[in-house]
Amino acid sequence: MGNVIELNPVDFVTIGAIGPKGKRTFHLQAGKDNRLVSFTIEKEQAHALSAAIAEMLDDLDEQDNSTTEADFSKLDMALREPIEPLFRIAQMGLAYEANDNRIILVAQEFLPQDGLESADDDDIDPLDRSEEDEERAAYNLFEGGDGDPQTVRMWCTREQMRALSLQAMDTVKSGRPDAKQNGRIIFYWA
Repeated sequence: MGNVIELNPVDFVTIGAIGPKGKRTFHLQAGKDNRLVSFTIEKEQAHALSAAIAEMLDDLDEQDNSTTEADFSKLDMALREPIEPLFRIAQMGLAYEANDNRIILVAQEFLPQDGLESADDDDIDPLDRSEEDEERAAYNLFEGGDGDPQTVRMWCTREQMRALSLQAMDTVKSGRPDAKQNGRIIFYWA
């Protein structure tokens, strides 16, 4: 089993991007006391995380008949230096701990043998996983399987997660314009 890092509770959690539009690198970052962990994530992962957090918080607020707000005046959402990614994230998950009223953000390391960069798997669509593969991945993410990827569990308040959701969406939207939205076709060459 890979190394598991627990940040319970986090002092901060944020998402940011570094670099010019079209070539930005996205980072998820969290810290507790003097420990700072940074991860590289994909733009699509930041967008999906933002949506998943918002949905989870809306469901929790509905159950509790409450409203979770993000007070940005009390939160510093900027990335902290040094930004040295511990790993690239393969998958993330969310869980809720009712006793502590915390949302747990679980991030698992991407390894080439995950089937996305293995030379033997060049012909396999990375999105074409069987139900058994999905169940194994979920088990490894939350329970720790017999694989080697590192896992980080970040225990966050609802307010921190609302702020993370809003910050992630703002960061994603601050990139280059979507050609579908402005009516122009734009070609990008790498």
